[in-house]
Amino acid sequence: MKIFITDGTSDGFFTAVFDAYKEDDAVITSQENEQLRFDTEIINVATDSQKAMRVRARLDKADRFATGDIDLVLRSNDSLKEQAAFEYIKLIIKNGRAVRKMLSNPTVIGISEIIGRVTGELHKMKGFMRFMETSSGALYAPYSPDNDITDLIAPHFKARLGAHKFAIHDVKRKKAALCDGKTWFMADVGDADVYLSEYEKVFEDLWKKYYVSVNIKERPHEKQMKGYMPVRYWKFLPEKGILPTDE
Repeated sequence: MKIFITDGTSDGFFTAVFDAYKEDDAVITSQENEQLRFDTEIINVATDSQKAMRVRARLDKADRFATGDIDLVLRSNDSLKEQAAFEYIKLIIKNGRAVRKMLSNPTVIGISEIIGRVTGELHKMKGFMRFMETSSGALYAPYSPDNDITDLIAPHFKARLGAHKFAIHDVKRKKAALCDGKTWFMADVGDADVYLSEYEKVFEDLWKKYYVSVNIKERPHEKQMKGYMPVRYWKFLPEKGILPTDE
């Protein structure tokens, strides 16, 4: 068996597909700690944009929406995402057409589930994102999504916030979508320090008081709350200090 290890980028993945496609027993992954069998051969893939472009072109001929599907899959936090995408590509090329309607096929089922988790989180975060006002007047929203979706969610908030300056900070991946009020772009930000305005601190206190006032102690609704918003998102909410945290 050959294991093709990529650099985690989209071009790296498609390069690995080009190199591994004709292998009978090949695995593609970006996980360097992949468990090895005694007969395993490790191949560190050197990203090649030309190879990647050729694979995308071949895929587009069979299904013009397939590269969009693959993009969503590669954003997933699923440890087997590259292999799932590889099997999906092989199935498309084998059939010479789109296969997403083959709903009884295990490969298609797996891909659909991964895409559903990514798009589901994207939809949730459009409603769950909490912006705070910084000392400079810009709006700042820290979050830690399961999947790599920051550049997908940024256009939504650019349209909603208009000319406001804002930053959407993925603290897990240490990158952010930054907007100067006119255009937005992605940047690696590391462990950035953010200072909130005095107005924001007052607003947070008011939000907590409002939450306490509408909450009825005799009628707890933690289960319902967890259904609407998973606990893993709570740490970025203004009312986080008074929300129950036990699972």
